[in-house]
Amino acid sequence: MTIDLPTPDQPLNIGTRGSPLALAQAYETRDRLAAAFDLPFEAFTIVPIKTTGDDRALIDADRPLKEIGNKGLFTKEIEEAMIDGRIDIAVHSMKDMPVEQPEGLVLETYLPREDVRDAFISPSVTRIADLPEGAVVGTSSLRRKAQLMNRRPDLNVVEFRGNLQTRLKKLHDGVASCTFLAMAGLNRLKMDEVPKTPIETTDMLPAVSQGAIGIECRASDARATDMLAAIHDIETGQRLAAERAFLATLDGSCETPIAGLAELHGDTLRLRGEVLRPDGSTSHSDEISGPISEGAKLGETLARTLLDRAGPGFFDWH
Repeated sequence: MTIDLPTPDQPLNIGTRGSPLALAQAYETRDRLAAAFDLPFEAFTIVPIKTTGDDRALIDADRPLKEIGNKGLFTKEIEEAMIDGRIDIAVHSMKDMPVEQPEGLVLETYLPREDVRDAFISPSVTRIADLPEGAVVGTSSLRRKAQLMNRRPDLNVVEFRGNLQTRLKKLHDGVASCTFLAMAGLNRLKMDEVPKTPIETTDMLPAVSQGAIGIECRASDARATDMLAAIHDIETGQRLAAERAFLATLDGSCETPIAGLAELHGDTLRLRGEVLRPDGSTSHSDEISGPISEGAKLGETLARTLLDRAGPGFFDWH
């Protein structure tokens, strides 16, 4: 099969958000494609696109995501650019992705997954347990807030919006005593100087798809589909099939405190999941294991187990 490869004169346009982390993920995608097909970097163009979630007025207002309209908050404008033909592929942080794609778009390519853990960031202490009673904690993640309040209801959790650099500046300015970031983002930006402590997944289960990069394209674009197949990481795809089926069955979004993580052990997939009330007052968790080939089915089964356990009305807050 011959692929009509891009050239410097007719480059492949890669759409992305404009934050430093999003750009780093786009450049990683470009580098992997260039290596896979022995192409110069000039055969690719990185196209930053401002999304609703990048609106400075919204970020600076520190409004909760659910008040802005979270589904597609970081993806809508990028996907519109791809449908319009302005870009050929789009690079996303998978934990930002809704479980359904717009008609005509496919999301079937994942890069090797980074560290899935959350990072505890504080200039003074290294563990959540060491925070004094009433300490101010900043986070924009409803999942992290719910998990934290479930374990330490004495803490004062405040909204902490913005990209990674914005949140670190707020921490430096004393807006809060600590915050949380994804280890994956810190690693991809090589931010070794940040005072961080990885939180084991047994203590704080991460967001579904955390640490994973997904690449979306038009279903009708055979060139993009064929090129992306060359850099797809099978193991990450198997893990996300289970996690995203779990999320889809729960009808999860950014306003729903849901955590989930699939891990592979030989031919077996182990999936852990957790659902919480936004105030952390109630938490339900469980796990399931089975053949890797049945990952999506395992995700659906675990979700239904937690839905049954939580009972009617548990998800009626939104």
